[in-house]
Amino acid sequence: MARAATLEASSMAAVVGGEQEIVLDHLTNLGLFAANYNGKGQIVAAGSSAKIQELIDSPPPGTRVVGLAVAGAFHTSFMETAKVELGSLASSIRTENPKLLLWSNSDGARVDSGDKFLELLINQVSNPVRWDLTMDSMVSYGVSAVIELLPGGTLTGIAKRAMPGVATLALKSPEDLEKAVAFVREQV
Repeated sequence: MARAATLEASSMAAVVGGEQEIVLDHLTNLGLFAANYNGKGQIVAAGSSAKIQELIDSPPPGTRVVGLAVAGAFHTSFMETAKVELGSLASSIRTENPKLLLWSNSDGARVDSGDKFLELLINQVSNPVRWDLTMDSMVSYGVSAVIELLPGGTLTGIAKRAMPGVATLALKSPEDLEKAVAFVREQV
């Protein structure tokens, strides 16, 4: 992904607020992609650096746009070369089916096949993250607690709003692992 990010100047920006359809139309009109659907009221846009700057300068109605300090337009076609390279590397990996529940953040569905998980992981490089659908699935399944891995915080904040009653913990440093162990013990 790092190599793919150097091929063309690209970036990302969080679009906070506004009506989703209006935001998506605005992105399309600018030639940008919705790279992350983080939850109600937050979509991350990605595309050329110039188009991201246009979005920042002229946001959709009722929104606030925040440029992100990232190296490229991840989860879009800008990462297609990385997807191809990852697919090639992954061809030698032997998978096993997961022993714990996994959810795909490409469509929010549960994944019970190791081969399917690997395929989704490869495709995720150049396709949008659907954290919104993942949270919906976890709530439907009855998940009672969520731990966000390093560097944590952003998704935990979104989950607190979208998943009322679900306990959350964001790991911000390796030292927080002890907090995670205690958190898990409290949940069982």
